[in-house]
Amino acid sequence: MEGRCQCGAVRFTAPLPAPRKIYVCHCTECRHQSSSYCGITAVFPWFEIPMVNSDGTAKIRIYTRRTLKGRELECLFCVSCGSRLIHRTHGESTLNVKGGCLEALTQEMMSTAVHIWCKEAVMEIPAGRECWNEEPEE
Repeated sequence: MEGRCQCGAVRFTAPLPAPRKIYVCHCTECRHQSSSYCGITAVFPWFEIPMVNSDGTAKIRIYTRRTLKGRELECLFCVSCGSRLIHRTHGESTLNVKGGCLEALTQEMMSTAVHIWCKEAVMEIPAGRECWNEEPEE
């Protein structure tokens, strides 16, 4: 599955044609990072994303923050347009790609998305969707 930032300076290919799972997070932290009512995360097996241009200059910067579970979460974003691209925690086997940068994300894929941190939601969760007040147990 292809992904890119808003300006197109960063492009990458995820190792699968579709995410293993999609989460729609309604927590305050995701609302701030996305500047929207939620954050969309598509889970893929870990893959490398190109961090520098051919001339050696950085095309991605990393903002690191501590999660509620005390882990360090790296948040990768394009240095040109500021688009958030990926969240990762070293030692994990998966990578969390921000849904808005995926070229082929579809309504069908989103229909199976799991809604998390619903206790902080500022919109109504669609009827019949899997919904967790906080994080799922998995």
